[in-house]
Amino acid sequence: MDDQIVSTVYYGQAGAENTQRTLSLALERAEALGIEDILVATTSGDTGLAAARLFAERNLVVVSHSAGFAAPNEQELDPGLRNQIEALGARILTCQHAFGGVGRAIRRKFGSYQIDEIIAFTLRSLGQGTKVACEITLMAVDAGLVPAEKEVIAIGGTGRGADTAAVIYSANSQDLFDLRILEILCKPRG
Repeated sequence: MDDQIVSTVYYGQAGAENTQRTLSLALERAEALGIEDILVATTSGDTGLAAARLFAERNLVVVSHSAGFAAPNEQELDPGLRNQIEALGARILTCQHAFGGVGRAIRRKFGSYQIDEIIAFTLRSLGQGTKVACEITLMAVDAGLVPAEKEVIAIGGTGRGADTAAVIYSANSQDLFDLRILEILCKPRG
């Protein structure tokens, strides 16, 4: 591939107020690169629905928190929003976090960090949304919803909404070190 000059937007503030612009930047880059596989994190479903409306012509995977993430037996994804997202043709992935799960259980029980959470803390040095983008890519590949070894666009956020988008070379979680952040399209600066 020849050299490229690609713009990156650095937001002054993290958070949901950047969602629409983040999704638009992701769509613009997907069109430029011919990327069909788009991944977006959602908690309640608001960001997932906004993405489903925008990426209707692409393979959109909306990744939600696992049941019990916030509280035992609780699913944070609103059932009505889930239905609307699926009606627009997006697929929803709800599973254990690639950088959480069993390692988090060991930390909570024994106060000892495991390698998955150390990786998460390391990725957060680039921002919470960057960590989320990498994590949902691993999760979607593990679930067979997007292929490994392919360029995808992954969209994450800081708390609620979307404020980070990246072009990522996808990999399974067991091949984490083959995953590559190829381009950062936008992220909070702070």
